[in-house]
Amino acid sequence: MYSKNKTLLAMVSSGALAAFASAPVVTFAQDQDNASVQAEERIQVVGSRLSMRTATDGAAPVDIISGEELTASGITETARALQYAVPSFNFPSSSITDGSDAVRPASLRGLSPDHTLVLVNGKRRHMSALVHLNGTTGRGSSNVDLNAIPISSIKRIEVLRDGAAALYGSDAIAGVINIVLKDQSEGGSITANGGQTYEGDGEQYKVHGNAGFKLGDDGHITVAAEYHHKNKTNRAGLDPRQQYPLVDGELDPREETFDRLNHHVGDASFENKALFVNAGIGLGEGELYAFGGVSERSSQSGAFYRRALDSRNIIEIYPDGFLPLLSPETQDVSGYFGYRFNLAGWDVDASAGYGESEFQYRLENSLNASIGPTSQTRFDAGTLTTDEFSTTIDFQRFFPFVNNSDLAVGFGVSYRENSYRIGAGEEASYINGGYDGRSGGSQGFTGFKPESEVDQSRDNTGIYVELENMLTANFQWGAAVRYEDYSDFGSNTSWKLSGRYDLNDQWALRATTNTGFRAPSVQQLYFSNISTLFVDRGDGPQPEQSGTFNNISSVATALGIEGLEPEESQSFSAGLVFNGYEGFTLTIDAFQIAIDDRIILSGDLSPQDSAAVADALAASGADNARFFVNAVDTTTRGVDVVASQVFNLDEMGELRAQLAYGYNKTEIDDVNLPSLLDGLEDNLFDGVERTRMTRSVPRNSGSLAFTHTLGDLETRIAFNYFGDYVLENNQGVQTEFGAKWVTDISAKYRLDAQWSLSAGVQNLFDEYPDKQRPASQFNGIFMYPNTNAPFGFNGGYYYAEVTYAF
Repeated sequence: MYSKNKTLLAMVSSGALAAFASAPVVTFAQDQDNASVQAEERIQVVGSRLSMRTATDGAAPVDIISGEELTASGITETARALQYAVPSFNFPSSSITDGSDAVRPASLRGLSPDHTLVLVNGKRRHMSALVHLNGTTGRGSSNVDLNAIPISSIKRIEVLRDGAAALYGSDAIAGVINIVLKDQSEGGSITANGGQTYEGDGEQYKVHGNAGFKLGDDGHITVAAEYHHKNKTNRAGLDPRQQYPLVDGELDPREETFDRLNHHVGDASFENKALFVNAGIGLGEGELYAFGGVSERSSQSGAFYRRALDSRNIIEIYPDGFLPLLSPETQDVSGYFGYRFNLAGWDVDASAGYGESEFQYRLENSLNASIGPTSQTRFDAGTLTTDEFSTTIDFQRFFPFVNNSDLAVGFGVSYRENSYRIGAGEEASYINGGYDGRSGGSQGFTGFKPESEVDQSRDNTGIYVELENMLTANFQWGAAVRYEDYSDFGSNTSWKLSGRYDLNDQWALRATTNTGFRAPSVQQLYFSNISTLFVDRGDGPQPEQSGTFNNISSVATALGIEGLEPEESQSFSAGLVFNGYEGFTLTIDAFQIAIDDRIILSGDLSPQDSAAVADALAASGADNARFFVNAVDTTTRGVDVVASQVFNLDEMGELRAQLAYGYNKTEIDDVNLPSLLDGLEDNLFDGVERTRMTRSVPRNSGSLAFTHTLGDLETRIAFNYFGDYVLENNQGVQTEFGAKWVTDISAKYRLDAQWSLSAGVQNLFDEYPDKQRPASQFNGIFMYPNTNAPFGFNGGYYYAEVTYAF
């Protein structure tokens, strides 16, 4: 029997092998020996039952990022830290994009945010209730809010850059992100961090930590918490426009003293609180485990400034005009519990879990102009809620197989129920009070009307079987098939094949092929809203009742828009792996992902576009409409390269170097529209959306990082590369933003076994994106791209932190 299989079987017999629910993720008990702990950080690969794997040993590309690596640069947000650690992961900054300022979209391999499945301890994480409606990457999608998971709770993050729907179900088209929580039974740390930008804004401070406690004789309970406060940044240009009504045909004298920095174009301010728990204890012949957490965030960002002369303003309330402030409250709650045990030779994992996301729209410094001078200035504009309940049972064991090898067999059943609710805002947030012909609704964001309220749910059942085998000392293979049946659109079957061949001790070839799917989210199925937007159709901005209609609405039915179907994918990857004798490793993986029937949020249709549209809108109360439709087929191709080397410098310490590079290119293969909407392709999927889908994310990204350790001093320098990207405005003007290098430096000194001090600079050379063309700057106010800036537009940032370990 081959030595690798002997190791695996020994681990199985000792009970160390644990199958996570609905996913073949395996963890091992943590060795308290320091050297073993360091090694274990690199031995845990999502997507394989042959679990004794490092990042270079598997058949599919996996990045494994330790908690220490996430915090090395002083980045305080989980999603931002992951972006700098994994170049194929994109987390752009946005501003004046309504709710997306609070829950920003993130994506893998240039695909949509909802094409990446997120797991916590191998269990599916619930999505945010927010739907991205404005001009961000992934418009029309929802995503998991990674920033709701505190960095202090994370032991490591595993990023599987390969399709895995056959293993995990819906959403795993671009890949899988598995967040493994800390699980120590003693000790911990507390860290205080603070910093600000070179410009003197964006001040933030964060206190976070974790502690482990022994539970019984062989268990643990690990608690992690954080409090994070951040002030806004603002890179808006000065507003040159006339602000006040004319006085006797002349400019109002207040024009001379008006503060023309009246917009907020930058990061939102926020306050975030989070608490996570991870626990496990032996019970009978198995292990009882539980984990989960709660996070609450309040944020504040600006909308467009309403000038004093604007019809959207009431001069008696705001004599100088006003900036509406969107101040949403978000909350995420999750909890899982389960039991792992052995039954007749099978390792069994039975679990159940619940997750909920709530996004409550609140407006401050606003008004409803149609109510007049008596309007209130604060509004509750409505609440979005999504929740997910899931229960799973998984079985796995090894069987003797041909050629004196062992066959890993796994199968399982899962049941999941998703719900989505929209609660209307208070009446003043959406009514038209009839005052002086002014537009109705709270300024900055019109509240959800009672007609938009929904309370819908759907469920699905999944069954999977997976096989994996190391047939010879040099060849391993895997196969998986999954069947899922949904209550709203039917069923789907997906499969995956993978293989790896070791040419010798250093070189290996690996490849995978799979089909995948993404079920339309409950947000896309049931989100609906009619709000007042100002649209410029050539005669200046005019108020229109703009409707987003779900596919069960009468408007969608009248236009022949059928219920949403799943997106389906076909993926291929092939890679080369090199493990050098001196510790040098290199992986090169090419991939292709073809997706049919991608779901988009369409552009606006108005009665002028066709008689069918006019008839459909006649009874809706809306002036235009947009929908979620399966409309686009795309193909994404790319390559990922990761190289690392450790240099022993003897008395000069140790130097670790890592290079990571990612390339992806998405092309549109076909656009398919309902027959009643033939000829309206440019309305439903215009140049803005085409560019956003194919070029709004850098095709090239990478990083080169060096970490040097000498005694108690650790220094780090990283060069992060963000390639060029393209954005298009509503006038069809495209702007190409050039590639940029962003340099980060940091140093950490250990005063003793408990105390350490760190300091550093992010974006050392104060790099900014290229400025937008004048046609896209809105009177010079939006100098930088405010919807898809890959590394933001705040410039340099410096920080310091102190850590106490116990």
